[in-house]
Amino acid sequence: MYGGDEVSAIVIDLGSHTCKAGYAGEDAPKAVFPSVVGSTDQMDVDDTTSKCKLYVGSQALGFRRDHMEVFFIRCYHLSRMGSLLTGIWLTAYGIMLSEPSSNSQQQRERTAELIFEKYNVPALFLAKNAVLTSFASGRATSLVVDGGGGSTTIAPVHDGYVLQKAVASSPIGGELLTDCLLKSLESKGVMIKPRYSFKRKEIQLGVFQTVDLDFPSTTESYRLYSQRVIASDIKECVCRAPDTPYDESSYSNIPMTPYELPDGQTIEIGADRFKIPDILFNPSLVQTIPGMDNFVEIASSARGLPQMAIESINKCDVDIRRELFSSILLAGGTASMQQLKERLEKDLVEESPQAARVKVLASGNATERRFSVWIGGSILASLGSFQQTWFSKSEYEEHGVSYVQRKCP
Repeated sequence: MYGGDEVSAIVIDLGSHTCKAGYAGEDAPKAVFPSVVGSTDQMDVDDTTSKCKLYVGSQALGFRRDHMEVFFIRCYHLSRMGSLLTGIWLTAYGIMLSEPSSNSQQQRERTAELIFEKYNVPALFLAKNAVLTSFASGRATSLVVDGGGGSTTIAPVHDGYVLQKAVASSPIGGELLTDCLLKSLESKGVMIKPRYSFKRKEIQLGVFQTVDLDFPSTTESYRLYSQRVIASDIKECVCRAPDTPYDESSYSNIPMTPYELPDGQTIEIGADRFKIPDILFNPSLVQTIPGMDNFVEIASSARGLPQMAIESINKCDVDIRRELFSSILLAGGTASMQQLKERLEKDLVEESPQAARVKVLASGNATERRFSVWIGGSILASLGSFQQTWFSKSEYEEHGVSYVQRKCP
């Protein structure tokens, strides 16, 4: 409680790819929409006072508009992008907010200041993504592998707290895999047409003709966003983690898998089905994909999932390492990829100490895996004991923004 009153919570998980929002105590979020906004006005992403018309949600962004720029929101830029976030918050107003496990004290304080001052909420609680995922699985101690859109984070949780010193992160996330697939297909002559760039008409029964449309005032950011939506669907439909490390010669003659594009064109996808997912295990594969030159340096310094997991566990107290090895939780949209659980467990068994009993756990329901952070927040915020933990507006005004560290550990 705060001020003697019980608070009804709205839980928001603002991920780098998708925003999930809904009422605490429910099984699934009420609203799920891309963490992307469109704007037809000039705007400064660092100016929290700018006024402009924003377009939020799949339906609004699915309609092409002249000169509309698309901005991809990163949850760790929350403190710098107030003007963009106005569209998100007005769509799903909330007071319990998940945050990246790696968030710094300054980022948390800026978030609290923004929520209380700009949106005037009565109470706030910030919860680490990894803690909420662990809570959703019913475990107080676990190693959470969170495969998000913008990055992959591995965080050990012990007795409900993130062990901050052992958090590991990589810039290899779902969006990078989508870009790799898009560039690889383009290098093979497959051009993905955005849905707005053509129309199909039936010229006779069962026979369609595709007519290209020209919209010269479409921005490059919107064109790329529209292509990524399609490429992401291709990735989710046909890609799967290979059983063994990807090798060009071994996968050169594998059977092709068909995929029908929105314009009616059917493409055949072969080795890319396995090569793209294996980037999570071997980031150096990025440099073999044409057109990904800007990411080669980033990928060369990144580590694969098994190495990140072992490094994270080794930074923890020796007394809990055994438990962490046996409670590795997969969460996030990228973690829902086919065979990822089996491949990660296999690699960890081979690379971890012999005494370790490795167990990778993942919900059989892909939706639960995607929404694990939100589900954990929904469960936590619905508990009666949680009412004592709010960081209230009155406490903010009395103690200042730094009090968030005490109220939201």
